[in-house]
Parts: sequence; C-alpha cells; structure tokens
Amino acid sequence: MSENIRVVVTGVSGRMGQMILAGVCSNTKTRLVGAIEREGHDWIGKDVGMVSGSTNLGIEVSADPASVFKDADAIIDFSAPKASVQFSILAAELGIVHVIGTTGFSDHELVSIGNSGKKAKIIRAGNMSLGVNLLVQMTKRVAAILDDDFDIEIIETHHNKKVDAPSGTAIMLGDAAADGRQVALSKVRDSGRDGITAVRNKGDIGFVSVRGGDVVGEHDVLFAAAGERIILRHIATDRAIFVRGALKAVEWGILQAPGEYSMEDVLGL
Repeated sequence: MSENIRVVVTGVSGRMGQMILAGVCSNTKTRLVGAIEREGHDWIGKDVGMVSGSTNLGIEVSADPASVFKDADAIIDFSAPKASVQFSILAAELGIVHVIGTTGFSDHELVSIGNSGKKAKIIRAGNMSLGVNLLVQMTKRVAAILDDDFDIEIIETHHNKKVDAPSGTAIMLGDAAADGRQVALSKVRDSGRDGITAVRNKGDIGFVSVRGGDVVGEHDVLFAAAGERIILRHIATDRAIFVRGALKAVEWGILQAPGEYSMEDVLGL
C-alpha cells in the first residue's frame, strides 16, 4: 500500500497530537479518518479541523476508539500509558498498525503491549527521530568498548510541561548503555539523587532530568573516567522530526507482519 493509508490520531488536542494531525493531512500517502480524545473533553463531537484552528475536515473528535479504529489502517498515538495500552488491544483485534510515541509505561503495561503485538503491528519508540536512534546505537557501541572505569550518566532536558521523568528517550539510551555492558538496566539504574547519597556505585548508569521553558528535547550521554570525559549529544529544536518519524513508521508498518517493532527496525539500524 503506497497511498491513502487511513490514519487515526489519538490525543489530538495535545502538542504532539496537533502536529501529527497536520502531518497526516499534508502527507500524500496518508488520509485522516479519525481523531480521538478522552471522554468529557471539550473537543468531543466537534470537527477536528475547526477546533484545531484549521479548516473543516469533516471528521468529528470522538471518545469511542473502537468505532473509529475499525475504519483505519493505522493509529498514531502520543497519548498516555493507560490509554495506549487499551488502544493496542483494539489494534490487535483489528490487526492494524499502532505507532506508539507515548512514554512512561510500567513494566506491566509493556507486557500488555507486547501481547498485543502478536496480532497488531506495534511500533513503539521513546523517540521517533533518526538522530536519536543513531545516538542509541552509538551509546551501545561506546558502552561496549569502555569498561566500568567510565561512569555513565544520562542527562535529559525538556520543557516544563513534560510529566514523566526520566524521558522515554533517556530510558532508551540507558537500555542501550546497559546492553553494551551486557547487564540489565534495572540492576544498575541510579535515579533521583538527593541529600547524602553515599559514593557512586561502580558500574551504575545514572539519570538526571531537567525541566524548564519550552525545550523540545536535549539528551547527553556522559562517559566519565579519571582524567577524561566522552559526551554524546542530541539536540532537538523542532518537533517536526517526531512527526516525520511517526509517518515513516506508519508507511513501514503497513508492509510488516504482526509483531512489536522499534524505530531501529523502521530505520534499518
């Protein structure tokens, strides 16, 4: 399928939802067929184009994903963990593509999404950008080369409206560093230092979260040893990079068998 992929956008009133909506409408290979918001939202029942400040699109915002998803080939979902899990279950029932940019999932929720991937085409990523996914690969490679004389710290900065910490991208980077060292991140993760915290444990992977202003996203992976430091960095200045990645994931996912995939799969990394 190369044209006219029928897409539903969830969390359509949000910052990313609005950008995804515009991206789907302007992309020659996709067609908007539905817009989802939570029950009780002011936009429910209104034309999504009109309430988003555009033109009349002839599509009303709905709080009933089951009725909207049945007409879709793909869902693009930057919403909330609990909602994304439910969307994945519906996607599995229909065998369609579910692109998930939501972050902040619990382990239990990730298991549920993985189960949905047995029938749906799940593409989940803490970050949809090409640059970040290259950074993930670089982090894994550098961590594999350097021994634990190098402390690893992941520093992420985002706007003051972000509700989860560390960011999904930071967790991706932490997992990559842990994979490079052939350990489980859960065994070496060090987050939320405050007060007298004692000496840093050798081999730990630390996380620092900064929130302020309108920062789109900045991620540093610091490898620090006695006498030297290596810093890998990615800076996002425009959320359009996430829209491009999500649309690329939709086009790629349409051609795949059911399963749970990442942006590394989409980008061939």
